[in-house]
Amino acid sequence: MDKVRVLAPSGMLGAGWDHATVERGIALGADVISIDGGSTDSGPYYLGAATAKTTAKAVARDLRSLFTAAADAGIPVIVGSCGTSGTDAGVDWVAGIAADVLAELGLDLKVARIYSEQDAAGLKEYLDRIHPLPPLGELDAETLESCTHIVGAMGHEPIVEALRAGAQVVLAGRATDTAVAAAFPLMKGMPPGPTWHAAKIIECGGQCTDNPRAGGVLATIDADGFTIEPLDPAAACTPILVAAHMLYETADPHQMREPDGTLDVREAEYTAVDDRIVRVTGSQFHVADQYTIKLEGARITGYETMSFSAIRDPLVLAEIDEWAALMRTVLTQRVAQTLGLSAGEYAFDLRLYGHNAVLGELEPESGPPREVGVMLLVNAPDQATATAVAKVANPLMLHLPTPSMDYLPSFAFPSSPAEVERGAAYEFVLNHVVDCAPLELFRIELEGKTLA
Repeated sequence: MDKVRVLAPSGMLGAGWDHATVERGIALGADVISIDGGSTDSGPYYLGAATAKTTAKAVARDLRSLFTAAADAGIPVIVGSCGTSGTDAGVDWVAGIAADVLAELGLDLKVARIYSEQDAAGLKEYLDRIHPLPPLGELDAETLESCTHIVGAMGHEPIVEALRAGAQVVLAGRATDTAVAAAFPLMKGMPPGPTWHAAKIIECGGQCTDNPRAGGVLATIDADGFTIEPLDPAAACTPILVAAHMLYETADPHQMREPDGTLDVREAEYTAVDDRIVRVTGSQFHVADQYTIKLEGARITGYETMSFSAIRDPLVLAEIDEWAALMRTVLTQRVAQTLGLSAGEYAFDLRLYGHNAVLGELEPESGPPREVGVMLLVNAPDQATATAVAKVANPLMLHLPTPSMDYLPSFAFPSSPAEVERGAAYEFVLNHVVDCAPLELFRIELEGKTLA
């Protein structure tokens, strides 16, 4: 093939789109449809609990659109980081939805599953080949064992392996966002520089256009570069919008590391083909001396209970910082008196929404707020203790006066009961890479047969 066209309908499976934009991509000659199915943006819970952030009906809706278009065109569909975090359970969850959709549509497409979950016992054998990424330090066996789930972020190679084996639908576990879009063009012989750069630009669908809500994009990759075109005729790409996407989720806007090397866009040139389409040339890719896979792991840090009340009293709002300081002091004292807990046996966070909950001390606005939502988030080793602390805080969240007041004000809880048990809380504890071969940590299954 002298060029490969990659259709990216959206930034994430389950987000939804107008099916007409996908049909337009097919009409423009798409050779493959690729879409990311996950993210770490929403925190460690989804990996720690192996739970998806999307609803099954939204995933089914999107797969229905993709399978219909791909089957008519005879092109493959690739989904990465299935089930949000790419755990084995996430892959099987999406595969189950896919099976139902295919049956509903009367389609018989070969579906490959690529599993990327790792077990602590197996990774212990790799400890001398695992290296930390800043700001973490060296990894030990105890940290591995503490994780509820660990995944490895695959590159393009396992996806290519599945495609070469005849898969028409590839449902991959955790993968780099770019590998999902880069796999097919690399398999067809497109140069790595333009391929990886194009994959980076289209990873979030229409975010590189002037109307991200309008739908996805089509990347056309050739021997010298690539072009980006929005799938909605009313949307447009510009050189600035396309170039700016290298700033998105990258530590260095000029270079980005993948498992097998580094994308280098320092010499890239962005040119408007017309008022909607941009062409990019000059992208390079430097193959690494050592292939690496990034590991992600999450573990339980305790159990959370949340309480929320609203303050509209102007006298309290005029002294809201003093009120919050008193709240922290009194709550700590009452928990010690009532529950016998010291500060090291639990933790709580008090956030003032409408005042400084987002920026904290960096908040540039001054003066009293018009209203404040007070969120108390308690973390403890068990759920009962977290809820007990929140219950101790209940009368304070309802009636605590400021230091200068000689009466009890009244605030408002938006719900009853006031305490909401959130269950287990998680934290990311792995930000490491492991030296390995491209297929070494992954398992590929196609129609019940294990390929790797």
